[in-house]
Amino acid sequence: MNEQTHHIAHILVVDDHPEIRDAVIRYLEKNGMHATAAGSTAEMDAHLKEGRFDLVVLDVMMPGEDGLSAARRLATSNGPPVLMLSALSEDTDRIVGLEVGADDYLSKPFNPRELLARVKAILRRTARAVPLSNGLEGHKLAFAGWILDTDTRELSREVSGPGEKDEQVSLTTAEFKLLSAFLERPRFVLSRDQLLDITSGRTADVYDRTIDNQVSRLRREIEADPSHPHIIVTVRAGGYSLAADVREVS
Repeated sequence: MNEQTHHIAHILVVDDHPEIRDAVIRYLEKNGMHATAAGSTAEMDAHLKEGRFDLVVLDVMMPGEDGLSAARRLATSNGPPVLMLSALSEDTDRIVGLEVGADDYLSKPFNPRELLARVKAILRRTARAVPLSNGLEGHKLAFAGWILDTDTRELSREVSGPGEKDEQVSLTTAEFKLLSAFLERPRFVLSRDQLLDITSGRTADVYDRTIDNQVSRLRREIEADPSHPHIIVTVRAGGYSLAADVREVS
């Protein structure tokens, strides 16, 4: 098992100008990201139904539904973060974009390096500050042979055959918060500082081993061999990552 697995950010680029859209996609992919194109908010919605995206780069001025309306919808439906693009550079337009729920706003024409810097900044902020259980409440999530009921906080073995035992684990509040942080960001490398901030609302100091201790306890609950973990892996000089896919079950 490769413990260096990194989540590659997937960006949805929504712009009705093919030249701008394609240039942004090429630049993002050149810099190690996945990027998907959409020429309208209708295409955006179709892509969002089909897959998971970490960020939407969204043009304001488009035929049909405009970007401001789409950004408002995404914000109210707990959608991905949004970076607005606009040829309108007036402060009022930028403020409106932020007020409807966009995470940042960039005026056209823009320097591709500035676009990349803003994309990375949003990805860092959202990885650090996503509310712990907002996106998990009311779901049963399967991962690596386990199922977590986020309402009852009950963790049980995923039984696939009649001979298998329905093992159940009682999680402490700290263990549930930590596991939830990983399940919200599968295959995403989270630093110790990020995990402590997400689970406790505070930043770690140099000697704080709280997260290491919590990860060790959680591994004892879910790993077949906690000394050689394959579900929650250590990423050298990075932190920890959930090395498993997460899916919703009924």
